[in-house]
Amino acid sequence: MGDLLLGALALMLVFEGLLPFLSPGAWRSVFERATRMSDGQIRFIGLTSMVCGLLLLYVWH
Repeated sequence: MGDLLLGALALMLVFEGLLPFLSPGAWRSVFERATRMSDGQIRFIGLTSMVCGLLLLYVWH
């Protein structure tokens, strides 16, 4: 179980690093827009991301 979680964390870090590595200007633009969002909008994005991840895990296993 620990190996699986470590692998998932490593893969997440690789994906998180792709945009700033490939296109730093676009990455900066995304964060500038995110700072103008309300807390509710950010929470909705977080909730949507978690639900999508859970659905993918459910379908995959």
